[in-house]
Amino acid sequence: MKKKGLMQHKLAHGVIVIFGASGDLTARKLMPAIFSLYNQGILSDRNLILGVARSEFNDQSFREKMQQALLNEYPDHAKAIDVFMEQIYYQPINIYAKAGYQELKTRLQGLQSQHDLPNNLLFYLSTPPSLYYEIPKHLAELGLNDESDGYKRVIIEKPFGTDEQSAKELNRHLSHCYDESQLFRIDHYLGKETVQNLLVFRFANAIFEPLWNAAHIENVQIYANETIGVGSRAGYYDQSGAICDMIQNHLLQLLGIVAMEAPAKMDAYSIRNETLKVFQSIRRFKSEADIRENVVIGQYEAGCVDGKLKGAYREEKDVQKNSVTETYAAIRFFIDNWRWHDVPFYVRTGKRLKQRVTEVVINFKSTPHPFFSQVQKISKFKNQLVIRIQPDEGIKLSFAAKEPGAGFKAHEVDMGFYYSDFAQTQMPAAYERLILDALQGDNTLFSRNDAVEACWNIIDPIIAFLKENAASMLKFYPSGSNGPIQADHMLEERQHVWRNPTANFKRQQKG
Repeated sequence: MKKKGLMQHKLAHGVIVIFGASGDLTARKLMPAIFSLYNQGILSDRNLILGVARSEFNDQSFREKMQQALLNEYPDHAKAIDVFMEQIYYQPINIYAKAGYQELKTRLQGLQSQHDLPNNLLFYLSTPPSLYYEIPKHLAELGLNDESDGYKRVIIEKPFGTDEQSAKELNRHLSHCYDESQLFRIDHYLGKETVQNLLVFRFANAIFEPLWNAAHIENVQIYANETIGVGSRAGYYDQSGAICDMIQNHLLQLLGIVAMEAPAKMDAYSIRNETLKVFQSIRRFKSEADIRENVVIGQYEAGCVDGKLKGAYREEKDVQKNSVTETYAAIRFFIDNWRWHDVPFYVRTGKRLKQRVTEVVINFKSTPHPFFSQVQKISKFKNQLVIRIQPDEGIKLSFAAKEPGAGFKAHEVDMGFYYSDFAQTQMPAAYERLILDALQGDNTLFSRNDAVEACWNIIDPIIAFLKENAASMLKFYPSGSNGPIQADHMLEERQHVWRNPTANFKRQQKG
């Protein structure tokens, strides 16, 4: 299972404390990510994991649960998993009581003494958002935020607030307990290898950066399409919807990286400064007409996905029968700065769509004189750059080339870089990359407080409008389709079309 791609050196010894450790995220994502870091030699046997929750596990029963989860993920590594289990411990506490945190501190001191560890602590809050107030406050009261004798860092899962005001309140609360450098607001999309490669692709290649502007780019598309429905998240999802669940965080963060200026330095502070400037420059929606013109929302009905009949959203368990929550959203943004003047950024996401795919698509402008349209019908051809984030990760550029032989018969061809071509390299999972960065104190791929607030400031007017007008805006689409036809019409207003890819990224795509 040895992988390439992550930094091959051991980290400082310490303890990773996972709050909410009895939950699904720990078993499915966090523990496999931590085990992978251990199996690569990045973590040693003096990097311990302490699970914390209200559930009445003990060390042994918690290890058995984690062992089964890891065997499901890595069935060929039973021996390594057995050894790794010795680094895992569990502490049941009352998460709301001060006494529980004193018990936690005592347990941590015991583990540190037993294993001769420095006082380095990474707290992962895999908990409901309401506990983002409770847990950091109690930890700080016991001095578990004091970095005078070792690092103390906190990873926080989304959602980070429910609007701009609540995000500001949470930021103020956390700032009383921790410095901003100690806070890691996690967005697993930013941990994906292809997203990080965007930075290298843009700023290490002189041939692309001069074209990365309104003079050469016609439109940008950023989307995360899913074939699954809401599943067990229906109770949460029916209160949030696609815009808050995906666009406010994941997709706006991708937009920030695509549209940012070159940072002064390739460090966390400089990169996050530039993405913040993008968020501040995005044109706000100031009227009902703005929203109706630039926003399309939809909800899936019954239909066929991958050959199987699926029901409607309103038939899902824990969803209100007359729900107007959007399971699809497409928004047209504009960035009011010199680089991107009048270039539309089309952002969309949806459940139960035809294809599971996340991509950034850069559509370049046509040549000024379409000479070859007189020879053959390629007048609609435009250079297109596709950065696929999942699945079949890679980067592909399409261009026109002449076929061998007499005459000027041209057609579209692709030039691509595909991660699957590197057979010996397994890409690190997003959580693996992000946990490693947090252990190293690298905030680059984590959201800063002001950026979180700026993203909510962009989205809040839309959410407020939909609270009163969602029923009149909502369009229905069959499961297994590309979404409501009204989203296509929004692009047609400017003679643009969505890229609707097929499953195989390597195969040349048309349209």
